[in-house]
Amino acid sequence: MKRTVLDHVAIGTRALTDGWELFGGLLGGTWGYGGYSPGYWWGQLLFTSGPKIELLTPTGGTDSAFLERFLTTRGAGPHHFNFIVADIESTLARVQALGIEPVGVQLTNPRWKEAFLHPKTAHGIVIQVAQQSGPSPRPPAPAGLPPPAAPSAFTLVEHHVADLDGAATLFTQALGGEVVRRDAGSAELTWDNGARLRLVQSAAHPIGTVGELHFRRAHGSFEPAELTRCQDLSERLGISLRLVS
Repeated sequence: MKRTVLDHVAIGTRALTDGWELFGGLLGGTWGYGGYSPGYWWGQLLFTSGPKIELLTPTGGTDSAFLERFLTTRGAGPHHFNFIVADIESTLARVQALGIEPVGVQLTNPRWKEAFLHPKTAHGIVIQVAQQSGPSPRPPAPAGLPPPAAPSAFTLVEHHVADLDGAATLFTQALGGEVVRRDAGSAELTWDNGARLRLVQSAAHPIGTVGELHFRRAHGSFEPAELTRCQDLSERLGISLRLVS
């Protein structure tokens, strides 16, 4: 049976070109798929392993209020983690058994069922849980997407949490992660697609916050000019990167 995976990390931004240059032109992500949804446009880039990166940008109207509010309050930055599951109803039952009540539950569309966990109860990040049936939409790549650089793996997502035990319980018991390393201050979890999440205990973040995103270039090294440009773009996108050659 298909298992739960950490499918992508979504980043909200008003400037898609920053994301295309960083994750495609510098980190080697290749076009996966995307399109328009009510109130926003989304597009995903794939790497040699690990989760995808999704870029979200508002397109106006009342349906874009959630993303406009996020960008106005926090600026560009990580918006949510997405988990693709085999059976969303059983997943949500496990979530509720942990005392977390899902919101935005939509189970009527047989091709895409989804629900969300609020960051206040999901350790500092919106979590989207989705069950997908059938192929994903595959429109052409956006015109502004540059040719991909040398391929990279998306090796690790670091997430700072105030309650390490509670976060580890959510990501293992409800969301299918397997603990591969645990100590007093952190826990590392993996999923079948190579996604890796490091939960870090942090009193400095009473709700939680996404830390570094780790990428490893498969062959060759990052040039100094590339590192400088990555730093500039990551700051504009509200994220922190760790790059390894």
